[in-house]
Amino acid sequence: MRKVVSNTTPLISLLKIGHLHLLESLYSTVIVPTAVWQEIEQGRQGPYYIDLRTLTFIHIQSVSNTDAVDYLTDLDRGEAEVIVLAREIGADLVIIDEEAGRSYAGHFNLTLTGTLGILLRAKQNGLIPEVKPLLEKLLATGVWISKRVFDDVLALAGEK
Repeated sequence: MRKVVSNTTPLISLLKIGHLHLLESLYSTVIVPTAVWQEIEQGRQGPYYIDLRTLTFIHIQSVSNTDAVDYLTDLDRGEAEVIVLAREIGADLVIIDEEAGRSYAGHFNLTLTGTLGILLRAKQNGLIPEVKPLLEKLLATGVWISKRVFDDVLALAGEK
């Protein structure tokens, strides 16, 4: 079984478009650090909230080395815990969208994907018929995607 660790933004983005289930379909299990779960819990009153503890494919796990988390001062707590936990458990994949988090993950040689990579993989695996409507829905819910990235994703999906 692959060890996959996710940050907050990809979870929220997939919730916004009603496709959080893609994580289970693609990876069976996704590990979420405690700080990420807490960030999701802060949005309890929001329209896209779901209690992650009710999802059998989500496993909430604490980091062992909290000192290492404190060392990653450029990152928010969730991103820092994602990177530290991924290193502690030897994660096969880290799901993170933010540039700073991706930069740190790359520095530690962690394999990365993000929300858009998940959508591309889901299409490749026949889990969704098209990426474009989901990209448009992300934009409509306030997720920022540059025109260049939007076009690049459509090209990779064979939709342009």
